[in-house]
Amino acid sequence: MVRGRGGPPHRELLLGTAPDELAARFLRGELPEFGLTGFLKEYGIRGSAEIDVGSPRWADDPTPVFAALAGYLQVSDPDQAPPARFARAAAEAEAALADLTDRARRLRPVRGRIARSLLRRSRELAGLRELPKFLWLTPLAEVRRQLLAAGAELAERGILDHPDDILFLTLDEALEAAGGADLRALVSDRRREHDRETRRRQVPGLLLSDGTNPQALPDERVAEHGPDVLVGQPAATGVATGPVRIVHHPSEARLQPGDILVAPTTDPGWTPLFLTLGGLITETGSPIAHGPTVAREYGIPAIICVPDATTRLTEGQVVTIDGATGLVRMHGPDEPDGAEDEDGLKANP
Repeated sequence: MVRGRGGPPHRELLLGTAPDELAARFLRGELPEFGLTGFLKEYGIRGSAEIDVGSPRWADDPTPVFAALAGYLQVSDPDQAPPARFARAAAEAEAALADLTDRARRLRPVRGRIARSLLRRSRELAGLRELPKFLWLTPLAEVRRQLLAAGAELAERGILDHPDDILFLTLDEALEAAGGADLRALVSDRRREHDRETRRRQVPGLLLSDGTNPQALPDERVAEHGPDVLVGQPAATGVATGPVRIVHHPSEARLQPGDILVAPTTDPGWTPLFLTLGGLITETGSPIAHGPTVAREYGIPAIICVPDATTRLTEGQVVTIDGATGLVRMHGPDEPDGAEDEDGLKANP
């Protein structure tokens, strides 16, 4: 196994080459083996929008995996390494559990013992919430494999232009195509519609029966804090300052340790990026959605439902986020990053 000088295997290769190029070379078998084949064999069924059989998996396109690896290799502070961060989070959770138990015991001893038992059980079993979804991905990946195999056969027969055209057909339509029906015009129309919708910047998370989008209504806090502060919903406590990195898909991510990830939304396929983040801002979401939940588990401050964050913030712009208040302070080019402002936002926790 080839090792980069003073670093993990193939460090220079992973850091010096674009993730999409690395993914293409890996799929062509042009990269030396460093454990990724085994990883994808077990976890290649995952990916962004992974419950949609039309979305590529890591096994189909490992670009997001290479993007995450490049971020991990740039973590130089031992205290920010994933094992250290997980250890700190576990210690904080145990301390909080002990504090809550002691407070309950002082009031009522029996209640304290019950509280300790229930909190301990929650800590031990909460991780199982991800197990059902992980198990569902196996049959979904098999459905995708079989659909693409059928699509490849239809493409060879000239009935479809591309194997993945079958993903734009209903089951009945696919059966018609298998019988010789030419549905290429229908597929083309649906592809254009799909491409148009994927370019949509935002999709309302909630619409009232009269068509009102509550998230678009004026927030009184915006006028209160001024033009240099964006207002969202608190989702994971903590304060962090760092440069903005606007990402619309995990495969686009070029993250440095401490960056503030700004995205329209996130899902489980984004999780590998979180280990190098300083903080998270999304335009949509819920406090119990996957992104904020993982941010809390990793000790990363997060703010959700910040309107137009991906357009109002600019790449590389320095911001300070407070996950307890939902405020995003935009720093000027000549402003010291560590200064405390009138809203109480500081650069470092």
